Amino acid sequence: MSRESRSRSSHATLDDSSLVKSSIVTSHLQPVHFVDPKQDYQSLLKAIGDSKVVLIGEATHGTHEFYRERARISQLLIEQKGFNIVAAESDWPDAYRVNRYLHGTNSKDKNLREAMSSYKRFPLWMWRNKEVENFLEWLKSYNDSQPENEDRASWFGMDLYSLYTSAYHVIEYLQKVDPEAAKRAKQRYANFMMFGEDTQHYGYMASLGLSADCEKACIKVLQDMLQNAHKYIQMDGYLAQDELFYNTQNALVVANAEKYYRSMFGSRNSSWNLRDQHMTQILHSLMEYTQKNNHKKGGKVIVWAHNSHLGDARFTDMGDTRKEVNVGQLARESFGMQNVFNIGFTTHTGRVCAADDWDEPPRHKKVVPSLANSIERVFHTASLESKQPNFLLIFRNAEDKQSKAISSEQAKLNEALGEPLLQRAIGVVYRPETERWSHYFDAKLSHQFDAVIHVDTTRAVRPFDHTFHIEQSDETVPLTYPEGV
Repeated sequence: MSRESRSRSSHATLDDSSLVKSSIVTSHLQPVHFVDPKQDYQSLLKAIGDSKVVLIGEATHGTHEFYRERARISQLLIEQKGFNIVAAESDWPDAYRVNRYLHGTNSKDKNLREAMSSYKRFPLWMWRNKEVENFLEWLKSYNDSQPENEDRASWFGMDLYSLYTSAYHVIEYLQKVDPEAAKRAKQRYANFMMFGEDTQHYGYMASLGLSADCEKACIKVLQDMLQNAHKYIQMDGYLAQDELFYNTQNALVVANAEKYYRSMFGSRNSSWNLRDQHMTQILHSLMEYTQKNNHKKGGKVIVWAHNSHLGDARFTDMGDTRKEVNVGQLARESFGMQNVFNIGFTTHTGRVCAADDWDEPPRHKKVVPSLANSIERVFHTASLESKQPNFLLIFRNAEDKQSKAISSEQAKLNEALGEPLLQRAIGVVYRPETERWSHYFDAKLSHQFDAVIHVDTTRAVRPFDHTFHIEQSDETVPLTYPEGV
């Protein structure tokens, strides 16, 4: 089929309003060629300006281009704008083990894959993939090349699924610095530690009243650690400070995760809100700790998470209908709009690494072409009209945020994409047979994000783990990629 035929076919599925939006997008898009990141993202870096927090999303948890481009943008932010923290939608203890390796501090791991071996929980492919590995290897090289008195870049996790593991690390730490406190922590954590890593079972039993919840006890462990902080850091200077910070955050994870697992069997928005509030809390902790400890650059954080966590929830039906909050909204509210810049990704079709259901093996699955009158279909039509399959749109830049004013041309784009349109979200589970109901929601894109990158046809991430099998779907799936792409 010719490009013109494809374009007519695509137009036939759009209403007049969406066709107008597509035409406006075509006149404002900036091509992205995926050859030279400095050239592709020069205008994006200018738009980010002096923001302290840059949120970089993804429309799926298993797309090669989203991970790769997020890494390239992060490298530019670290090299050119002094960002020194990457906080991912990943568990705190798993990421911290990697961080120790990246810093060469108190790490017994001989190589990166060994350091990443703590990533054991479903979905393994979300972090144990070639794209993340390439970025972390770059981060290690970057740190190794820095002069001794310069700040290093760090990798942290923001999530709260590691209830049992974080509790184990808290007790292990307290056994070294305060054995009596360790005994008390063990007693306080006893109600859920007996369930081991089956934390959902604990949450279920607690919600039925069959197992006592231990919310107050978990908070007490955290309070005691903070109260005794001065005593603990007398042991070994900065290393002791780092260990105390790491394990205080583990205690915070335990307190919030215990509440989260109980809430899972209540209302959906309650558990969602607890999780995103926790991730925002971790962001605050990271920035405060970095600023306090004589880091020359202060705390400047890059966040890697799904679009649904990083696009401002107030401009989606998540916030409007379900009353859910997310990191994007909370970050703007707490750090200030002018200090936060969030970037989303979209795609029309291609391949994604995802499972059919939770805890099932990953597959490289075909992404169904986007629905009519979705933002993805508007972008697909614009890509055909402009002959640019991959492009960047900027809705707001640093100067706009300071002056609170935008040009008439910018206003035209923002207005066109500021009305509700369907937007797709694919997590670790993808159900194309119920595509509309499982993976779409309404969103006002130009309010939800400050910028968006569209990749019209995408590929699946490349898991490097050999402990599970990648199941191919009926069509041929490219499991190998040329180097450098």
